[in-house]
Parts: sequence; C-alpha cells; structure tokens
Amino acid sequence: MKKVIHTDEAPEAIGTYSQAVLADKLLFISGQIGLDPNTMELVEGFEEETIQVFNNISAICKEAGCTINDVIKFNVLLTDLSNFQKVNEIMEKVLKKPYPARAAYEVSALPKNSSIEIESIAYKE
Repeated sequence: MKKVIHTDEAPEAIGTYSQAVLADKLLFISGQIGLDPNTMELVEGFEEETIQVFNNISAICKEAGCTINDVIKFNVLLTDLSNFQKVNEIMEKVLKKPYPARAAYEVSALPKNSSIEIESIAYKE
C-alpha cells in the first residue's frame, strides 16, 4: 500500500515530489527546509531555520498519524558543518530518547539558499 501524505501545515512541495509517502508502515518524508508554510518564505537565522524544519516534519508526521518521535532515520544536510552542534542541541529539545539513526553531510548549496535540509523516515505502528 502506498499513500501520498499532504498537509497545509507544512510547505508545499517546490518541485516534482510529494511532502511524504506512506508505504506500508514506513513514512518517507521529503527533505524539509526552513520554509514557513504560510508564506513559503525561508525563516531567518540558522536556529530558526532548524526549528522550522522540525516543525514541518512534525506537521507531516501528524498528518500521517504519527509523531516526530516515530522517526527512525534523519539525513541532515548542512551548508556549514560547524552548525552540527547547534543541530544536536535543537534535536535534544525536540526529540525523546531513544534517538533515531542519523547521518549529517556538508553540501555546497541547498534549495532557496537554506542552511539546512532534513529528510526523514518514520515507522508508523
């Protein structure tokens, strides 16, 4: 079973993809950047972008019937790896233990000149 997930509480897709796809019990969430879903503008500041990314992921999880704490894997893309510790601090506030698996990469650029993008996979009971 495959179902496309969409919510107005997260940014519209800005390309040929869905916000998320539920395949059986796995929720594949497209990469989220710090776009405010109401304005479709990037919020200002690294910390604000990161918090908005997690808000967007949470909204998509909620629409699918789970929570951000059901995420089993995050792939974090950063334009500056020196922000890695700040991501850890924010994740510690947003997530409950046990934490999901994660990878983090520095990349040369991200859509809309964002500083961070996170794609996620959640497990829905």
